[in-house]
Amino acid sequence: MTDEQTAFASALRGAISSSGLSLDRIQARLQSRGVSVSVTALSYWQSGKRQPERASSISAVRVLEEVLELTSGALLGLLPPPRPRGASSRRGRSVPTPAQTVLKPMLARIGAPHALDQQQSLKLVGLHDHCAVHGDGGPRVVTARAVFQATADAQDRWLLVYDQGQPAAPELTALRNCRLGQVEVDSEHGLTVAELLFDRPIDRGETQLIEYSLTNEGPPNPEWRHAQFREFHRPVREYLLEVSFNQRRIPEKCWQYTRRNTREPETRRELKIDDANAVHAVALDFGPGVFGIEWS
Repeated sequence: MTDEQTAFASALRGAISSSGLSLDRIQARLQSRGVSVSVTALSYWQSGKRQPERASSISAVRVLEEVLELTSGALLGLLPPPRPRGASSRRGRSVPTPAQTVLKPMLARIGAPHALDQQQSLKLVGLHDHCAVHGDGGPRVVTARAVFQATADAQDRWLLVYDQGQPAAPELTALRNCRLGQVEVDSEHGLTVAELLFDRPIDRGETQLIEYSLTNEGPPNPEWRHAQFREFHRPVREYLLEVSFNQRRIPEKCWQYTRRNTREPETRRELKIDDANAVHAVALDFGPGVFGIEWS
């Protein structure tokens, strides 16, 4: 166990003890805020057996700070930075990362076992996400428009890795300039890996624009039901996130939030809902990190 893991677990144990709340009551209060975390996970976190790593879990810790009446970042600031990937980070690594233990087998089953280690031959130039929110306040449909530029010849697909935060995988639909290839779902870890096959291969320097959608069944909605975000492991030149709300459930407040890594404090900025009951936020030359919109 690292010093950082010990610090997080110790701070969480102390906060839980000071609150006088049982893990069951904490889970119930998180659930009332639209965040689903098991009592087992909470127990593991405070004991140091495990720590939050997925973006959905990091989002849950943010709400946990509110439940335990802690200042913003009191727990998040104690988490270690994301585990590095790539050739240099593999030297001397002895403990398997979640990417190794979960994602790699999924990628191998669709014929891309080295996708996490190899230099990417497609650069994500721009991404536009539009999230349509349920009448109950949770995300329903996310429509994505992505633009890629090839850095090598004969690029014919993009691998989508999606953390749905719940066992039920969303319905993935190819909308424009692409079609679905192989799809792998890991319900235990809430992950979906899918091939989006281009209508035609592109060569070095060429660009490709694709559109696809992800439809969540809900309710119940994923644990990030009052937020929509992307976690970028590589830089993106431009990311536009737009969230539109149902007329029956317009939130009181919305915030843009950004987190470069777990060592840096999260930055937040309040957003104004426009006349079309929507908000948007733009990130330029962003990543790695998490960028999203949250609503009350």
